[in-house]
Amino acid sequence: MTLIHEHGYGLLCCIQENLISLPEVSTMASPVKLAHIVLRTNRLQQMKDWYVRVLEGRVAFANDQLAFMTYDDEHHRVAFIATGASQRPEDMHTGLHHVAFTYDSLGDLLGTYRRLKSEGVQPFWCVNHGPTMSMYYQDPDGNQIELQIDSFDTEEETQAFFESDAFVTNPIGVDFDPEELIARFESGEPFAELVRRP
Repeated sequence: MTLIHEHGYGLLCCIQENLISLPEVSTMASPVKLAHIVLRTNRLQQMKDWYVRVLEGRVAFANDQLAFMTYDDEHHRVAFIATGASQRPEDMHTGLHHVAFTYDSLGDLLGTYRRLKSEGVQPFWCVNHGPTMSMYYQDPDGNQIELQIDSFDTEEETQAFFESDAFVTNPIGVDFDPEELIARFESGEPFAELVRRP
């Protein structure tokens, strides 16, 4: 169907080729991605600078009330709102525990650790979870950020670990020394051995 309406300076055309109907209510659709997180803060500049430094990102937009940063082709991955919030997130609070960012390789993760350490930013916990090798940091407001790599190549391997006695016995993981791991990495030790949980 074609509708033509003469309006002002010219012709406004609306072409409707096919009617589109929504799927049945019983049909479920999952999101295609997790787009971004938004953090309340009373130190907008400091938080923005910290995330840009840690994630090697860039500022997409910023003013006195709001800032967006990204590190890939998404228009923003982390946003900050200056709400005046000043209470640090503690264990007695409900809500978000941490946010995790995955790196492409162990070399990238260890290189990021070394770069951040040289800038005075150090993890408070390094742990081999089994499915991931993870380093946890705290941002200036006390939010916990996990930088990680996947230890297994496939989803099936990860699921098998979740179902193993090792995970049932210890679902948290085993701490590791990042400097020791770097030494082993630089000596050429195979990846499978570096990420194998003791």
